[in-house]
Amino acid sequence: DDHRQAQSASDPAVVKRLASVGQPVPGIELQIRDENGTVLPSGETGELFVRGDQVSGRYTGIGSVLDADGWFPTKDIATLDADGYLFIGGRSDDTIIRGGENIAPAELEDVLIEHADVRDVAVVGVDDPQWGQAIVAVVVPTAGTDPDPEELREHVRKSLRGSRTPDRVVFRDELPTNATGKVLRREIVEDLRASAQ
Repeated sequence: DDHRQAQSASDPAVVKRLASVGQPVPGIELQIRDENGTVLPSGETGELFVRGDQVSGRYTGIGSVLDADGWFPTKDIATLDADGYLFIGGRSDDTIIRGGENIAPAELEDVLIEHADVRDVAVVGVDDPQWGQAIVAVVVPTAGTDPDPEELREHVRKSLRGSRTPDRVVFRDELPTNATGKVLRREIVEDLRASAQ
């Protein structure tokens, strides 16, 4: 029902729910925490923690990964809105740490994919001696276009802070994906390392 209402709503907050994964099912609690474990208020982005009877948090060979209060760290970057709708923004292990700032690749990807010359994009971090990690946007151009890397960087700079602007933009014919269509970021990073040598 929420998605039907959102499709015909004029309230931007309600329309935004179409991008959410919904609200938690009964018996499941959600928290968004910062890197220090502090619970964040609605609207803030951090790591998603879940707790409930259906959450075992056990792994073969590792045992339980639940914290002392039964919370499971999902390693998903997420936001909860004021009405409890959950928005997933990527994986915490995909987070780029540039000059001490944590940068979620999805934030840049959402901006870049809006550009008419970009058919697909993945943003990754690669080792950098000055910043710890450099931001690299790997772009699959729209057919028949020849995007300018500086124009794409400027496109990001108009929407996000300057520190989130890609240090480099590289072009590929396709992004590597698994059978379910998930982008294989580690393969992209390895490809970038190999091409830099």
